[in-house]
Amino acid sequence: METRRDFLGKGLASLAALSSLGGWRHSLGAESDHPILVVFELSGGNDGLNTVVPFGDDAYYRHRPKLGIKREDLLELDDHFGLNPGLKGLERLWREEKLAIVHGCGYENPSFSHFTSMAYWHTGAPHSGDAYGWVGRLAATMAPEAIPNYIVNVDSSQTLAVSGPVHTPVVFDEPDRFKRNAFDHQHQVLSPAPEAEHQNDVAEFLAEVAISAKHASRMVRHAWQKYASPVDYGLVPNDLDKIAACIAEGFPTPLYYTAFRNNAFDTHVQQPALHRRLLSYAGDALHGFIKDMERIGQAHRVVVLVFSEFGRRVPENTNLGTDHGAANNMMVLGNPVRGGHYGELPSLVDLDPGDNLNFTTDFRRVYASVIDNWLKVGKSGEILKGDFETLPIIA
Repeated sequence: METRRDFLGKGLASLAALSSLGGWRHSLGAESDHPILVVFELSGGNDGLNTVVPFGDDAYYRHRPKLGIKREDLLELDDHFGLNPGLKGLERLWREEKLAIVHGCGYENPSFSHFTSMAYWHTGAPHSGDAYGWVGRLAATMAPEAIPNYIVNVDSSQTLAVSGPVHTPVVFDEPDRFKRNAFDHQHQVLSPAPEAEHQNDVAEFLAEVAISAKHASRMVRHAWQKYASPVDYGLVPNDLDKIAACIAEGFPTPLYYTAFRNNAFDTHVQQPALHRRLLSYAGDALHGFIKDMERIGQAHRVVVLVFSEFGRRVPENTNLGTDHGAANNMMVLGNPVRGGHYGELPSLVDLDPGDNLNFTTDFRRVYASVIDNWLKVGKSGEILKGDFETLPIIA
């Protein structure tokens, strides 16, 4: 059993590494060519059927007489599928063979709770109650000793996905007001005076946390203030440009995580216009990010994985919306990606008792593919706690 002294020793050793910022560029290096994975979450349960639309299947229109998008309005990919008309950015990536669409992604005994299903996707271990996220475990496997700024999570709070046994993620949403949230009674130890003497190991540990956070905040602010791009990321501010700023600055970060926040894709009511608008924001941002990577000469290093915690039920509801469902599509995009369709198409006729798509591709196959075939870790079985066949999505 790990003692309190052992825990503090590990924590202080990790924070000592985090604080040694003089060598942060050289630990993986601004000149390094290490691959980068960016995870982009569409929170709220994106309607995959009205994202990648199977217009070639008449059952789609029978289930969705009002919400079904007409073929002439779609951005056709082939003779069976078309993208939602809001996804012009992703259509361009498809034409450039830089977009892989994986169909029927899910897991056994799906949960229809946002919180529970998101936890399953974040941990990569459904029904397990795992304390760490799959990205956090991945980072620990890639680098068993703490490296400064190894994971960056752009969000208002840390996601479970990046929680791990070794690395402390850098978490921020607005670089210019980067701060550490705390309760009032915690501020004294989280923001100590430089000359303060700490009465015990816990106080010293918290002081080190505060120091490392301040160092990271200075780095992030510097990168953001320095970064300027002519690339169009779309109409709505997003976090992918902040990740671009970190990459351009030479952060030694192989793992980035961000999300389309506030359960935006939970479209129970009056879905058509809202969903199209949300997808246009996401699609334009993703297209802009890849083009920005090309502009700064980093596109060969970057792959983006896009997912949502579940899909929607196949039939439309009476409020011109869709309700929580199960299987969904996932996307992997970037210059190193081999574009196309992957996975077995789920049936629109053989549904589960709740009128949901039966999953045909375990979502962890996509995780395993980027872990082993892109990041070249080769230990996806250990990280995901099971062996999952990879997909040939990396060129």
